Amino acid sequence: MCNDDEHAGHALGRRGLIVTGAAAALTLATVSFANAAVRKGEGATEVVRGTLPPGAPDFVYLPVEIPAGVSRIHVWYSYEKPPQPAGTAGNALDIGIFDERGTALGGKGFRGWSGGARTEFFIQADDATPGYLPGPVRPGLWHIALGPYTVAPQGLTYEVRVTLTYGDQAEPRTAVYPPERAKGRGRAWYRGDCHLHSWYSDGRRTPAEIAALARAAGLDFINSSEHNTHSAHAHWADAAGDDLLILLGEEVTTRNGHVVALGTDPGTFVDWRYRARDNRFGHYARAIRRAGGLVVPAHPHATCIGCNWKFGFGEADAVEVWNGPYTPDDEVSLADWDSTLAVAARTRGRWIPAMGSSDAHRHPDPVGTPQTVVLAEDLSRAAILDGIRAGRSYVAENKDVTVAFSAAGGRGRHAGIGERLRVDDDDPVTVRAEVAGVPGCTVRFVTDQGVLHTAPVPVSGVGTVAWRTTARYATYVRAEVRHAPVVPGLPGPPAAFTNPVFLGG
Repeated sequence: MCNDDEHAGHALGRRGLIVTGAAAALTLATVSFANAAVRKGEGATEVVRGTLPPGAPDFVYLPVEIPAGVSRIHVWYSYEKPPQPAGTAGNALDIGIFDERGTALGGKGFRGWSGGARTEFFIQADDATPGYLPGPVRPGLWHIALGPYTVAPQGLTYEVRVTLTYGDQAEPRTAVYPPERAKGRGRAWYRGDCHLHSWYSDGRRTPAEIAALARAAGLDFINSSEHNTHSAHAHWADAAGDDLLILLGEEVTTRNGHVVALGTDPGTFVDWRYRARDNRFGHYARAIRRAGGLVVPAHPHATCIGCNWKFGFGEADAVEVWNGPYTPDDEVSLADWDSTLAVAARTRGRWIPAMGSSDAHRHPDPVGTPQTVVLAEDLSRAAILDGIRAGRSYVAENKDVTVAFSAAGGRGRHAGIGERLRVDDDDPVTVRAEVAGVPGCTVRFVTDQGVLHTAPVPVSGVGTVAWRTTARYATYVRAEVRHAPVVPGLPGPPAAFTNPVFLGG
C-alpha cells in the first residue's frame, strides 16, 4: 500500500518548529498506517516527499504511527544533490530513528543512526541494520530523524519511504559484550588506538577485520567509537581475546565538533543533538564520566564542516592532538595543546593530556597510525583509563617506535611522563630521552619557552639524548621525535611525542 498524495510535499508551512533546550527541530505531519493491511507477512508502505530550505533546523522529525502487530520497520530515503559552484556547500542529509519512547534529548527512545552512510535501514526484534539497535517494534509514535547537515541554495528535496511488515515478533537476542580485562604483562607500556570506525557507522570494516589489523599493528587495546550510536557494542565480544582488550565508546558528532566517549559502560548512548550555543555539552561530558568513560575532544582543528572544536576544554579528560596521517591541522592542535601546558604550569592548575589515534574507516586507512602508548598497572579497562587520564602516555606513529622519557634531580628524585619532579627552582635537573625505531629523526625538548634543545638520532634509529636545566628555566619539558622537514623552515612530521614532565613546586 502506497499513498504518495497524502504525504507528499511536506514544507516549512506545515511544520511545527520547536526549541527543546538544544538545537531547534522541525516536526512534520504524522504518517499514519491506519488503513494498512494487517495480515501476517504482508507489508504496507507510505512515502513522504518534501523540500527543506537553506537555514533549516539541525534536525527534522518525521512522526510515524506504528500500529499493533508490526514485526519489522524498513526505511529508505533519497535526496537531490544538484551541482554547486566552487565554494558553495551542497546537500547532505543524515538519517536515524527514535522509537515510541520519544525524541527527548538524552532520552531512551534512540534506536539508531547511520548519518549519511546508508540509504536504508531496518529494525526488528532480533536483528537490525548496522548502526541500529534490534529490539521489539512496539506500537506508538516513532520518529524518523533527518539531519540536514548542509543545504544547497536551491533547497534540499528529499523522499522517505517507510514499509511496515506485519507478523509475530522474533525472540530478542541477549547482548554479549567484550571482557573488561585481558591477560596483559602487569605494570607495563600498552599500545592502543582509541578512535576507529567499523561498518556500524561510516566505516567499511567488520569488527573482526579491525581486530586483526590491530593485532598486526602491535596494539594491546582498541576503543569502539562509532558516530552517534552504540550499536556496535554487542558485536565486539568475538574479536576480543587475552591479547587484545576492547573498550566501548562512541564518537559524539555534534555540529560544533566531535568528542570520543572513551571506555564507557556497555550499552551507553551519548546524545549529540546540540551546539555550543545550547550549553548542553557539560551535561553530556559528565554523563560520559558517570558511565566510567573519558571525554576526549577529537581532531579539534580539523577543517571538515562541523569538525572544528567549539566547546572549550574545561570538561576534557584528554585531547586527541594527532588524528590519522599527520597534517597541518594536527600541527595546529599540537601547538594549541602545548599552550595549555604553559597555563597549567603557571597556575599549578589541572592539565589535559594529549593522545593520538588513527580514526581509520576503511582500506587503506592504517589501524594504529598513530597509537597512544600508556603506562598502566595491567591490561584492563580501569587501568588503561587511569593511565590516559593521568597523562602517563606518549604517541607513536607505529609499533616500532619507542620513547622512554624522564627527568631526574638531586637526592635520587625522579619523574616520568605525566609526573612532576619536585625540586627547588635552581636545582639542577637532567632530562633524558631514550628512543628507538626512529632513523633519520631529531629529538626536540619542548618547554614553556619553546624548543630549547635538539639532537639528531644516530643512523641506527636508536639513541639517548640528555639535557640539563632547572625548574626556573623550564616549568615543564616534553619530548618530540621529528622526521626531517618536508617544508623548509618548518619542523618535520613527528614520529612520536610525549606528555610533559613538570618541574618544580
